[in-house]
Amino acid sequence: MSEAMVEDILRSNHLSVTTPRRRILGWFLKKDSALSHHDIEAGTQRSFDRVTLYRTLQTFLEKGIIHIVPSTDNVIRYALCKEACKEGHHHDDHVHFVCDACGTTQCMDKITIPAVRLPKGYRVRQIGMVVTGICGRCR
Repeated sequence: MSEAMVEDILRSNHLSVTTPRRRILGWFLKKDSALSHHDIEAGTQRSFDRVTLYRTLQTFLEKGIIHIVPSTDNVIRYALCKEACKEGHHHDDHVHFVCDACGTTQCMDKITIPAVRLPKGYRVRQIGMVVTGICGRCR
């Protein structure tokens, strides 16, 4: 992960390149699993306040840079979106795997959630699927 890559992602999403944004996005790019607020605070050495963290995450969500990962423990986690995501339109219809041993949450990008047909008059807001078990590292 290079600093230039972080800046390219921010600029391509029409965002100012600020220190908190660079550090938070850089931390996401270094990790291959979903991150909680606590994970991000710890990984960026708490170099900015929680309001800045919250606002940065909200901005990244709105721009399609990250998505919220469903969880089994009610902790909000975020993961990087792939190229298909853009502002106001996420393509995060994949399975998320939570390891029972180490607790990491990973996007299983190649395993998509099947289409769900709801009765007439219903509208889907979000679909999420969480699979739990033991990851390859803990096995």
